[in-house]
Amino acid sequence: MARKYSSKINKIRTFALSLVFVGFFVMYLGIFFRESMIVMTIFMLLGLLCIVGSTVVYFWIGMLSTKAVQVVCPSCGKHTKVLGRVDMCMYCNEPLTLDPTLEGKEFNEEYNRKKES
Repeated sequence: MARKYSSKINKIRTFALSLVFVGFFVMYLGIFFRESMIVMTIFMLLGLLCIVGSTVVYFWIGMLSTKAVQVVCPSCGKHTKVLGRVDMCMYCNEPLTLDPTLEGKEFNEEYNRKKES
């Protein structure tokens, strides 16, 4: 089965959004422990930490996105951002690279990893 790839920026944004929902869910679980104020408070604080973590991740990816190289996708013609040596188009999932030595090669996220020497 082929693995589905997506843009790095979209992956990180999806992770941040999931942190928001996890935070709300954890806070909601705290309501079931209304009898024990300490346990309820712990759940509420854990949920709050997830939401604050989401805010930090959104801020980080926003700063990273401003420094990403913007290119025009050859497939769909829309402007997209490339992080690393290889990335996917945010709109049509076309493999993109800025490294001329990787042009024509099959897409592999391993190209973004630093080689250990």
